[in-house]
Amino acid sequence: MQFVDYKNTTELNEQFAQRVASLLAAAIAKKGKASLVVSGGRTPLPFFQQLSQADIEWNKVAITLADERWVEQSSDASNTALVLNNLIQNKASEATFVELKTSETSAFGAEPSVSANLEKLSFPIDVLILGMGEDGHTASLFPCSEQIEQGLTSDAVCLAVQPTTAPHERMSLTLKALLNSEQIFVHLVGESKKVVLDKALAGNDVKEMPIRAILKQDSTPVDVIWAEK
Repeated sequence: MQFVDYKNTTELNEQFAQRVASLLAAAIAKKGKASLVVSGGRTPLPFFQQLSQADIEWNKVAITLADERWVEQSSDASNTALVLNNLIQNKASEATFVELKTSETSAFGAEPSVSANLEKLSFPIDVLILGMGEDGHTASLFPCSEQIEQGLTSDAVCLAVQPTTAPHERMSLTLKALLNSEQIFVHLVGESKKVVLDKALAGNDVKEMPIRAILKQDSTPVDVIWAEK
């Protein structure tokens, strides 16, 4: 794992966007297409806006989410809406968006249709960008959920999750799918996230803090991208 400390979020967003764009361009040059998996929340929005201006062949890029809440796109909780409104804009408007949310009423039972959607994405994922919760969850691999064991061990590409400490059913990529990446970034902002990161690095129980399953493996390169403010 590499830890990259930026002076501030402005520098982080500019340089991180350049690096991700470069990795996607390299993948396109090598195989004619690229895949980008991102995470929702408020932290990545300025980064998304910066990346959307990158001058690459976005029509050859497929984008999806590491996880999604099982809500309508009109909901404030929709990560799909955040990506469509902040990343798939400007030059990146030509990218293909692969949805994790389907028309099924519940995420449970929707795994087959979501898995079929994800076939539009090329694996290994060229660039995966994850966040991390205060409880050490990443994607929707929550330590509190009944599905955590399955999420960490399943050979499936995705699974439905119901956390007990957060609202909404979720659809999440499994650990196996997340690790099937060329490059992983964990994007963090703020001193509180640095404290959580240090706690994660100090222990080994992946069920207690699922982010450890990303940080403490050596099959896929991981860079932690951080700025205090």
